[in-house]
Amino acid sequence: MKLIRFGNIDNEKPGIQLENGNRIDVSAFGEDYDENFFKNNGIQRLRDWLKSHKDVCPTLTDDIRLAPPINKPSKIVCVGLNYAKHAAESGMEIPKEPVLFFKAPSAIVGPFDDIIIPKGSTKTDWEVELAVVIGKKASYVDEKDAMDYVAGYVLHNDVSEREFQIERSGQWVKGKSCDTFAPIGPCLVTKEEIKDPNNLNLWLKVNGEMMQNSSTSDFIFNIETVVSYISQFMTLLPGDIISTGTPFGVGLGLNPPTYLKPGDVVELGIEGLGSAKQHVKAYR
Repeated sequence: MKLIRFGNIDNEKPGIQLENGNRIDVSAFGEDYDENFFKNNGIQRLRDWLKSHKDVCPTLTDDIRLAPPINKPSKIVCVGLNYAKHAAESGMEIPKEPVLFFKAPSAIVGPFDDIIIPKGSTKTDWEVELAVVIGKKASYVDEKDAMDYVAGYVLHNDVSEREFQIERSGQWVKGKSCDTFAPIGPCLVTKEEIKDPNNLNLWLKVNGEMMQNSSTSDFIFNIETVVSYISQFMTLLPGDIISTGTPFGVGLGLNPPTYLKPGDVVELGIEGLGSAKQHVKAYR
């Protein structure tokens, strides 16, 4: 199943993308896709509800805004340097354990919303990532059980300001959490639709030029490892997002380094999860 949310900012509603590509409004189900939805077996309850209600759900027009497919997750936990080739282009050693940092949930926007270059930024960069959505409360999870805690997957552009991240005497979170720095979607794809999340093609273009084109098979730490590892340090709540890292091809790794500027267009996608497109604008 593919979960979507739609509508204007602060007035988003839940929907579903059907197998034929049509999108329908399921707000009559009475719940948004938030922590309570996932905690209370919402995916299965929605699936059962659709059996008798799908045909009377309103169809959405193609011009409607797609919102983030998850409503207000408690946290976004990110894994840094999780692709071998990206670690190499960053000039950093392959980590012995997953590198973790947070991204503020206030950075979340929809998959086709604008990226706003923050005030004072000169080094705003792109990062296509596979994000995992947690389906039930996870604490001290064993690797062999980790997939039981996964609800599904979503496309994420982990937009990053490299000066804020690396040169401003602090944690990476400063370069990761600016408003609009977490476009997610177009949809949350439930886990049964993705046979092997550790072997998916993912790509990103800037102004039509392919910058990232790789596979999650280059993971240093796969999804099972990452979910288990993070749960040793914090409780993951239903609806939380784990962003699993980016492959090689970011602007920081180019020679010379190249960063986003107003007027640029970023397009990205992951096999089975759809694609997204963001226009880059200056802060005003």
